[in-house]
Parts: sequence; C-alpha cells; structure tokens
Amino acid sequence: MTNEFVLEAINREFPGSVLSSSEPYGMLTLEIKKDDLKKVVHHLRDSSLEINFLTDITGIHYPENKEKELGVIYHLHNMKDNFRIRLKSFTQREGAEFETLTDLYAGANWMERETFDFFGIKFKGHPDLRVILNSPDLGYHPMLKEYRLEDGTRTDKDDKMFGR
Repeated sequence: MTNEFVLEAINREFPGSVLSSSEPYGMLTLEIKKDDLKKVVHHLRDSSLEINFLTDITGIHYPENKEKELGVIYHLHNMKDNFRIRLKSFTQREGAEFETLTDLYAGANWMERETFDFFGIKFKGHPDLRVILNSPDLGYHPMLKEYRLEDGTRTDKDDKMFGR
C-alpha cells in the first residue's frame, strides 16, 4: 500500500474533503475538512484499506491563524501492511468541537479527554469528557500558546529560549 494509492482512494470516496496533502518523512499527512473527518476515519477503518489502529490523538494551537487556530491530529495505522497516516483538521477557537471517535476506537476515550484537558477542544458525543490529568479547578488549558513558559520573575530565562 502506497501513499499515492491511499490518497487516491480517499479523494475518490470523498471528493473535496482533502484540503491539502504532504509526505513529511514519508508519512502521508492530510488536512481534512472538519465536517468530513469522522466519515473519512470510518472509511479508512472499514474499507479494504484496513487502517484499523488509532495510535494517537493530540491537539495543536496556531494563535496567529484565527480561522484555523485549534486543530486535532490523528495518527492511524494499518498493522498488516505497516502503513501509517496522519490526519489533521482545524477550527476556530471559539466553540472548538469535533465529533468523538470513541464509537470507532475505544482507545479514543482517553486521548480525547487528554486533548480536551490540555487544549480545551471538546468532542461531541464523548461518553465522559472531563479533566483527567490537570486539576479540575486549574481554570485554563496549559498547552495553549498564550501562557508564559517561564516564571516572569526569572531573569535568566525567557520564552525566546523556547522558540516563542
């Protein structure tokens, strides 16, 4: 199974759903329309492509791009053919919500809760979406790039040392 074959299969089944594609380090990476994301993942799992293992879900924050400020990244794997694919989907920060994948992959439960906890992204239909790693009364989502990385009272370090 090749990247070209999988991309062609997705484009054939869901015309217009793939917004962009690339192959960093040889891994097929697709940006999918938010409304089509779950349909595409469902097809990848249940079709002859057999991409049936959810490796990871995480969030990403691009504060400089207000139309695509928050995103969710899914890593999926076909164990039989050792084929991996990365799917990305983006939304505005206000009302950031994606459909849950817990009905497709049981392992999505924890990963979606973790993404909610750290990025504030909600997953519509999730059976138990609540904070799991941070304190429930923390009051913010620590992975958003709006909080200082270092204590403001320190003079020996600043956020520029961390790429900001």
